[in-house]
Amino acid sequence: MTLKAYLHDHLAAIAWFFIGLALLCFGLWLDPGQRVRWDTLLYIAVLVTGLAAALLAWHYTRTKKWVKAFTDRQSAGAEALDWPLNPASSHEHAAISEAYNHVLREHRQAQSELIARQQDQKAFIDSWVHEIKVPLAAAGLLQDSLDGQAPEKPLDDLALQLDKINFYVEQVLYYSRLDSFSKDYLLREYDLKPLVDGVIVDQRNSFIDRRISFTLNGHSLTVVTDEKWLRFILGQLVSNALKYTAPGGKITATIQDAKTEATLTIADTGIGIPQDELHRVFEKGFTGTNGRNANQRSTGLGLYLADQLSQKLGHHLTIRSTVGKGTAVTIHFPHLSFYGESGATLTKPDLK
Repeated sequence: MTLKAYLHDHLAAIAWFFIGLALLCFGLWLDPGQRVRWDTLLYIAVLVTGLAAALLAWHYTRTKKWVKAFTDRQSAGAEALDWPLNPASSHEHAAISEAYNHVLREHRQAQSELIARQQDQKAFIDSWVHEIKVPLAAAGLLQDSLDGQAPEKPLDDLALQLDKINFYVEQVLYYSRLDSFSKDYLLREYDLKPLVDGVIVDQRNSFIDRRISFTLNGHSLTVVTDEKWLRFILGQLVSNALKYTAPGGKITATIQDAKTEATLTIADTGIGIPQDELHRVFEKGFTGTNGRNANQRSTGLGLYLADQLSQKLGHHLTIRSTVGKGTAVTIHFPHLSFYGESGATLTKPDLK
């Protein structure tokens, strides 16, 4: 708190002090029973004003220290939530301190309860995901056992639906682990081509069902990433491309190496995204015009998860699209640099 601000807050009290002092001096000067010289009254007025100024300065110092306790906590951000106020010397400040500290205690208690509920919910989701995989695997084995004994078309449809269930189960699992990402990743060097091929194989039933062709362009390129999380990101991008590409369309993956980064682009010949919606496609829950189509039932989580996980891995996503001509999503892998060396990966030092 500045002195100017303090005086502005106490301007009315200062004004009333001078008015009262003037009335007192004027009354003494007019009283016929009191013979007080005007210079004596002036001396008394100056003396009283000096004492009042000293009291005001003391009160300003005390108030400034009190206000600083709040401004320090304001600049501390989230850390202020664990920083109670010290006991105050006046009854007024003590009441405020107690109210402030009471709010902090209530907040910490509510926060602890919320964290506990979230942890319980996450544990339940993780358990449910692992439990549901058992009947899903059993259903897959049952489907395989019926090969040659049941019509081919229903079996293919069953395999496609099982793939979709597995996809959404994985999406739930990865969404629940988004906040604990730092505990579950391992950065290593991986060749992008086998990763892309593996994701396409996982979704082969959808490609066959929709008669969509796939092409992989570019040379083999090694990048530093986490295989499990990158496969999930690619799975989300390929699934989106399949969802919004008409039967008989085409999906293309292109690997490129530039001066400052490596890129992997998943492009489709689908319906495209309106230009006024492109800046929102990575927002959580945003479905857009295409997602509101009754045939799609979009959750708005796929691209959001892909974008969040990409950033946590040190990558990032960009998107371009034209309505009626398709969409292309690019994963950018910035080149690493260390002591003048730069590239998708770095040469390991010779320790011999």
